[in-house]
Amino acid sequence: MNNLYFLDACSLIAVLANEDGAENVTKLIQDAVDNKVIIKMNQINLLEVYYYLCRAYGQDEANKAINKIKEYPIEIIIGMKETVFNEAGRIKPKYKIPLGDSIAIAECIINNGTLVTSDHDDFAIFEKEGLVKIHWFR
Repeated sequence: MNNLYFLDACSLIAVLANEDGAENVTKLIQDAVDNKVIIKMNQINLLEVYYYLCRAYGQDEANKAINKIKEYPIEIIIGMKETVFNEAGRIKPKYKIPLGDSIAIAECIINNGTLVTSDHDDFAIFEKEGLVKIHWFR
């Protein structure tokens, strides 16, 4: 069983904004606290969370939320390996998805991880084609 998960921005936004499905992501975070799973997120995807929070709640609240996220058992990947860089660059034009999404998918493909998301529009094709496993949280 693969226990490596990569978060898309919408998964953390769901937790922070108490949206539908947040309990599923919170359970995964608790599993990481209990050392049952490993959770990672690329810094670019975290930037998407920060951008959303700044726009929705203002910079002060966004900063507080980012500091809270830093307490979670989530490894934030700073930058990217060349293999992830190349894979994201290949994926973005082929599937016409946002840059952050292409990075999240590339991280999963290169590291054999499972993507945590609710964004069926951008990611369902990757599951259908067998490129990555997806943990749909709603």
